[in-house]
Amino acid sequence: MKHHVIIVLRRRLADDLGVPAWLDFIRDKSVVRETLEPAVDRLMSGLGVKFWITREYDPAGAVWSTDEVLHGLDRTYRMIFQQDFALPKDLVVQIKRVATVEDAHELNIGEAELPAPRLSEAASVGMPRLSESINLAYAHAVTKGHPDVRIAVLDTGVHLLHRELEGRIVARADFVDLEGLPTSGFIGDFKGYDDVPDDEVGHGTHVSGIVAAKGLQMDEGVCPGCSLMAVRVLATMKANGRLVGAGIVDNINAGIKWAVDHGADVINMSLGVKHVGGGLPHENVIRYALSKGVTVVAASGNDGTAERYYPGALRGVIAVGAIDSGGTVTGFTSYGANITVVAPGVQVYSAYTNNTYAFASGTSQAAPFVSGAVGLMKSYAVEQGRRLTNAEIIHILKHTSDKVDRRLRNEHAGYGLINLADAFKLLAHMSN
Repeated sequence: MKHHVIIVLRRRLADDLGVPAWLDFIRDKSVVRETLEPAVDRLMSGLGVKFWITREYDPAGAVWSTDEVLHGLDRTYRMIFQQDFALPKDLVVQIKRVATVEDAHELNIGEAELPAPRLSEAASVGMPRLSESINLAYAHAVTKGHPDVRIAVLDTGVHLLHRELEGRIVARADFVDLEGLPTSGFIGDFKGYDDVPDDEVGHGTHVSGIVAAKGLQMDEGVCPGCSLMAVRVLATMKANGRLVGAGIVDNINAGIKWAVDHGADVINMSLGVKHVGGGLPHENVIRYALSKGVTVVAASGNDGTAERYYPGALRGVIAVGAIDSGGTVTGFTSYGANITVVAPGVQVYSAYTNNTYAFASGTSQAAPFVSGAVGLMKSYAVEQGRRLTNAEIIHILKHTSDKVDRRLRNEHAGYGLINLADAFKLLAHMSN
């Protein structure tokens, strides 16, 4: 296979903007770069390896911004081997030993289990409204969201023609491209960056419905007045008889930066990746997002253990666990990510593929309740002529969520179940 290695230099190349960007290189190989930095070039030449070099990111503007430079996005490059090559086990270690290299790692595949949904044409009669458990009606009496507030859903894509989401999607992109990597287990679309993030398995559509559905044949979304950004970062793979959403971690990073640079106010990531070596997954680009005032919400994971899943386990990210209809934290909620809050996550009814609807459970379903709640709070602030910081949002969640016991914070439930009535009362007080 043709390996890819991500390399972060201590200083960006003097002619860095003359190096083709990775996403451009996928589509057009008429402009190539076959050198990186003299010491790295000598190392690879000694191994008999020819490679191409691309920039991993594009600057948000004409030149690199202070925030992009601060978080190392301007000096992150992708080395693509030109031939199939069996990597020496210590190649990445050798690259990291070069004095001009800050970090290096091979591409990793991140996975998100796709819980089997239960299809339904209509909601079950008598099913308790999950929105009641978080006092959503109180918040909706104040605001149902502002179209200038954008919530980016980074997932398996979105069914773009679903009746519940029609007119909600204002920006879209597909960052799934596994060209040159082993793809025998993948099904459907897994090659070619484009702007058609169609959802093949329903996970991203389900999440998007929880955030912003119109409420035609389901409850309204948490923030139906907000705008959606559909960002496909996960393809579909069959593994051990089950379907998982899978994508290259570094391509997910490109999706995060694209969302930030295209105006996202909130990013929902109902996915999680284990740390398998090197730097923490998504760390630099999440720091960049937070520095731009973007709130990142992520699922804590679904294995019920203290395993840490990223980006939920990164500092500054709102990690979300799930409760059942009785208000109890679910046994499947992973708690290693320093959970911030919990939200409904069992038998949640939402939009699905092909204009259908389905019930599904998981922290993947809990996270968009919180993303929508943050969207509502940011919308209220916009309507009041101000902007909420991430620190203010965390403060509101910390002091208004319903605690599960006498402690301020519980390992399995964080600060508790989000309570939008109390959150908006505190928000109104802060705005006076």
